Amino acid sequence: MGRRTITHVSDLILMGLTDSEDIRLVLFTLFLLIYLITVLGNVVMILIICPDSQLHSPMYFFLSHLSFLDLSFSTAITPKTLDNLLTSNKHISYLNCLIQMNCFVFVGVTECVLLSSMAYDHYAAICNPLHYPVVMSTRRCCSLVFGSFLTGFMDTSVNVLCLSKLHFCDSSVIYHFFCDAPPVLALSCSDTHDIEITISIFAGSTLVVSLITIAVSYASILSTILKITSTSGKQKAFSTCASHLLPVTVFYGTTIFTYVKPSKSYSLGQDQVVSVFYSIVIPMLNPLTYSLRNKEVKNALSRVLQTRKSFKKLK
Repeated sequence: MGRRTITHVSDLILMGLTDSEDIRLVLFTLFLLIYLITVLGNVVMILIICPDSQLHSPMYFFLSHLSFLDLSFSTAITPKTLDNLLTSNKHISYLNCLIQMNCFVFVGVTECVLLSSMAYDHYAAICNPLHYPVVMSTRRCCSLVFGSFLTGFMDTSVNVLCLSKLHFCDSSVIYHFFCDAPPVLALSCSDTHDIEITISIFAGSTLVVSLITIAVSYASILSTILKITSTSGKQKAFSTCASHLLPVTVFYGTTIFTYVKPSKSYSLGQDQVVSVFYSIVIPMLNPLTYSLRNKEVKNALSRVLQTRKSFKKLK
């Protein structure tokens, strides 16, 4: 018997992470804590950087936008996941599923390009310090950030166009804890070969160009660092790069593992575990990584706290 084909489904079911009530409670507590830290960390980073004139440099300009993206990234996924874990409400409307998926694509692609822009900024600061103010002018920084968001918008538009052509059968179960492209494509009874190729070309080209930019930038940085004779100079350069390399490695590593393969090879267990890292954990790690390793951010936070104390005393 063939499955009944329908062009639209009003309600979908997210299978979630587990059916065990005890494990769901543990995961809910853990994810809620992570989400609260994510929101607090990224909001604090934005509130510290924006009003502080001492942090109005290209590095912190990019970092404030990265915090905004991480906050959006986590907010697009985590609240519905928490609802699923706490209430076992696995239903999500088709419209909300598309909104969640395309928000995820937009933020993910934008963050890819922004991370490569930050790598270029590190390259300019370490390899061309004398020309750095000219190379990373305010206009160029704004152009790089605008280009990041524009690339995210273009890839999302392609994603929307491709997904609008999908047809679904009787099955409405998504084997994931959020609406992602591979499980949604696997759910469709349409021939998704051309759609997968189209999405892969646009998303893959963004990923490849970003990775090449990062690889070339850090190859040049490493070459420059090795030529530095001062030990303290080497340590400072390595410290500056380490705070960026860690989130880049985890973000790109998990993204490549999840998406650089056909949707038919989608594995529920493996992909869910990896997805937890890049959708829930990494947005929390980024502000912690940059703030804990950065004296200027710590000093800015101290100034904010001292200002608040002074204001309270005056009251």
